[in-house]
Amino acid sequence: MNAQRPPAELRYADELARLREHDTDDRPPGWALSLRAARRFVLGDETLGVSRKFVGDPSLIDRSLVTLATNRGLMLVGEPGTAKSLLSELLAAAVSGTSTLTIQGGAATTEDQIRYSWNYALLVAEGPSTRSLVPAPLLRGMAEGRVVRFEEITRCPLEVQDCLLSPLSDRVLAVPELSGPESMVYAQEGFTVIATANTRDRGVNEMSAALKRRFNFETVFPIADFATELALVEAEATALLKRSGVTAPPRRDVLEVLVTAFRELRQGQTARGDTTDRLSGVMSTAEAVSVAHAVGLRGWFLRGEPGTAADLVSCLAGTAAKDSPDDLAKLRRYLERRRHGDQWQALYEARHLLPG
Repeated sequence: MNAQRPPAELRYADELARLREHDTDDRPPGWALSLRAARRFVLGDETLGVSRKFVGDPSLIDRSLVTLATNRGLMLVGEPGTAKSLLSELLAAAVSGTSTLTIQGGAATTEDQIRYSWNYALLVAEGPSTRSLVPAPLLRGMAEGRVVRFEEITRCPLEVQDCLLSPLSDRVLAVPELSGPESMVYAQEGFTVIATANTRDRGVNEMSAALKRRFNFETVFPIADFATELALVEAEATALLKRSGVTAPPRRDVLEVLVTAFRELRQGQTARGDTTDRLSGVMSTAEAVSVAHAVGLRGWFLRGEPGTAADLVSCLAGTAAKDSPDDLAKLRRYLERRRHGDQWQALYEARHLLPG
């Protein structure tokens, strides 16, 4: 059975192998690749046939890699849908060779899910021992010298977040239930933490000042250039449609309308400078890819053709009205604007398909 989305180290196993083969630079202790090879893995290298996987500021990648080579954690912050999780996955795969030591933050996340827990049948039968200990991502990352990813860290309660303090400062994790040398797990070379947080979650569970000092903060911004965003949406949507059994690629003129609409609704301004309603929902590049995927599926499986701008209206509602009912009214006003072009005209004529 094929996995829907294998981790980066499996999706790009051939590229990682080529980079390791040609990597003659010095590597930080515990790293699978040198900094320059890790940079090429994320940003691409045509001479080695390595694809570009992250569209963004190259200096962000440089700063992130340098941070990971120190004893500080890396905190990636930004608006939802700006590829923070993808970047953390790629960095972990390049540095450690694995990206699967992942903690998913949330209100119900406990310290046991971060550090370690116990096999209670063995615990009752034998008492505390390394056999009954069940390591969680943090303990494994420290013991094996690997990168641990902590997604949506600010969704966790403050006291749960602070269980990272000692591992990030003293590089040690205490297991008080055990005795002797086994009661202390010392971080091996290569261990560090990459955390992500959405700026829209700021204030939900604000990080303590002590924990913030253990991280270098980097902001991941939305894609500024229209052509770059369009190319990314087209590439990602085409790949998703192919995996979904759709043989027809998305229409570029439809994607141009889609990306333009997302950028204008995100910025509150049209391409020619007119003011428009800014939606409170997340109109990110990731959401644009999702809508493009849905448009292609709708057109192909319902009519046997690529999706049109009319399909776009039907697929937009679920994206626009997530956070506020007012967003649906704002989207309706946006669709009332007439513009030149066949697909813009189709978008206007299909405005009645917007529910509500």
